[in-house]
Amino acid sequence: MAEEEDETVFDEDLDDGAGGADGSHGKRKRLFSKELRCMMYGFGDDQNPYTESVDILGDLVIEFATEMTHKAMSIGRQGRVQVEDIVFLIRKDPRKFAGVKDLLTMNEELKRARKAFDEANYGS
Repeated sequence: MAEEEDETVFDEDLDDGAGGADGSHGKRKRLFSKELRCMMYGFGDDQNPYTESVDILGDLVIEFATEMTHKAMSIGRQGRVQVEDIVFLIRKDPRKFAGVKDLLTMNEELKRARKAFDEANYGS
């Protein structure tokens, strides 16, 4: 019963006949709701944004991630997604490319910092 409370479903989601972005009907578990609410607030929305807004944004995020994954699986090594495939797909979008580049750079810096920390503490 507690699981049902976490799922948000509206009458219009079930009755419009068109289905969701992926054409499915019925209840869907909402992923990322808490994170999206925090991000929306951080970008200037109300501290408690409308559930409908969070749900629509969640649908867009899932749709984008699904499309990018399918595209990435079709290039490079078939059936496998690699970082280079994602970078290739977003190379013409300067904002996305800069964001991915920053994240990859930060990831490398964190790896080096962890390695240095481990070597200092454990004397590898």
